[in-house]
Amino acid sequence: MGVVVSFGEKSAGGDIERLVALVREDMSRVNETILSRTGSDVTMIPEVAQHLISSGGKRLRPMLTLATAILNNYEGAGHIKLAASVEFMHTATLLHDDVVDESDLRRGKPSARKVWGNEASVLVGDFLLGQAFKMMVEVGSLPCLDVLSTAAAVIAEGEVMQLAAAKNTATTEDEYLAVIRAKTAALFAAAAEVGPIVSGADETAQKACRSYGLNLGIAFQLIDDALDYGGTAAKLGKNVGDDFREGKITLPLVLAFRRGSDEERAFWRDSIESGANDDTRLLRAIDLLRKHRALEDTVERARHYGAMAKDALALFPPSAMREALDEVVDFCISRAH
Repeated sequence: MGVVVSFGEKSAGGDIERLVALVREDMSRVNETILSRTGSDVTMIPEVAQHLISSGGKRLRPMLTLATAILNNYEGAGHIKLAASVEFMHTATLLHDDVVDESDLRRGKPSARKVWGNEASVLVGDFLLGQAFKMMVEVGSLPCLDVLSTAAAVIAEGEVMQLAAAKNTATTEDEYLAVIRAKTAALFAAAAEVGPIVSGADETAQKACRSYGLNLGIAFQLIDDALDYGGTAAKLGKNVGDDFREGKITLPLVLAFRRGSDEERAFWRDSIESGANDDTRLLRAIDLLRKHRALEDTVERARHYGAMAKDALALFPPSAMREALDEVVDFCISRAH
């Protein structure tokens, strides 16, 4: 089902091509590292890992690690293993997420759980986490290990928070933002923070890069939330309306529920809490989201966090890398159009 919803005034747009060009050589080394570290005598492990790793993700998170290391004038090779660790952490969470969400599609392809089953997906995710931590140790930076291991724990907490909030239409905006700060933004923040740490940059630079990653991650997730109701399957890499069908509480729903009439709230409760959420109800849900400007306001909040991400990097002198990181923010927001 492809329902396209206008989100109102367009943002400036953007792409990540400049960032891709600036980190191309380092990213090639990261990819080589990823391929070498997914090897195992257990045949299913590289099969499952490569199914997802090679499925076309932009690898934005590891690029942030490379970019913030370069931004802070790093000279060395530790950022390569740190970036690969970040990608392994991300891949592991995707494998685990698809099991929890019972998702059949991931990036437009059958999910690993659909092909190999839930058990294999969980265990290969655990293998990738183990490899990630092994590489972190090899880098030899205790502060980097601290940041990434803390992020791993926070991401797991976010997953549990989301599970606890599932089908709970009483979830507030603040409660929902706390979930995505943990579940999504924590890895963006950690990925951006370890760059200056491994570079030996001062605490001010570390905090600035972390703030950039955190706010970018929140903006990224809010746009994903809006796209679930107003995008296309090709853009999402999953079915439009999956959040609704799975009873997930996301910001558009929170806003529409708060702003709705008693009758409309009853519709949301019945659809989300009872699981009676078919395509007919999805169309009704989109009508209510449009009526209460829930999608437009979700995108507007994403723009707000995007602006904070850009502001966080303002202390760095102008450079091609800083401009590229600003363009990443514009790219993330422009996905809504």
